[in-house]
Amino acid sequence: MLVVDKKTFLLGTAMAVTFFIVLFLMFLPLFRGINAFEASDRLFNSIAKGSSNYLADLREKTDGYRGSAFTVNVELKTEDMVLMAVSMLSKAGTESDRSGARLTATGDLSRLAGAILEDSEAMFRNQGKEISLKYGYPEKEVLFVWWSILKEMRKAMESKRNFKTAAFLDDVMRRGVEVAYNFYGIEPKKASANVGVLTGALLFYILYTLWWGYAILHLFNGFGLSMKAGAKKEV
Repeated sequence: MLVVDKKTFLLGTAMAVTFFIVLFLMFLPLFRGINAFEASDRLFNSIAKGSSNYLADLREKTDGYRGSAFTVNVELKTEDMVLMAVSMLSKAGTESDRSGARLTATGDLSRLAGAILEDSEAMFRNQGKEISLKYGYPEKEVLFVWWSILKEMRKAMESKRNFKTAAFLDDVMRRGVEVAYNFYGIEPKKASANVGVLTGALLFYILYTLWWGYAILHLFNGFGLSMKAGAKKEV
């Protein structure tokens, strides 16, 4: 294939080369020891965490279940998890009897949910060592066991057609425990305090994408290739 428009072809080549130079630079650890992709990922995760704190709302909902007694059967994946669960439930003021990978838990729903949210808040604030010292287990394993217990309790409530309590337990599990677990170790930031950085990142993404598009366009035009509308056929 011959170049029919040398000037346009060289412009497209220069733009393509520049695109790949910038791409190469983005893979280098130029942002405090990490590359551009890792830096942007951390920034957006931090902003996401800053807007994902539902703990105050969940604690308010928990108050509405004061004095609500419950008894549920919980089946966990392993006996080790059951042993952890028995110890954790005891510290949360909930009685439990175990049999293999199953246990029966009895207690006050508000008290148990409050204890779980307390641990979730410590994890959300990246204070995992407090959880580890409190239970004697790695902090993320503790959160996973709480998540598993809540999941089983939700199923039990649904089977009893107590959908309101099941929805509450699902909220604690997803908006409390899951958020704390997934964002553990990330420092929260507010979007309003990073408007300049976010705007710059968005503009860069748009311009960088357009840059590659125009590079391809000029290269194709340089080779004499162009898109033309097809002739409309009359029926």
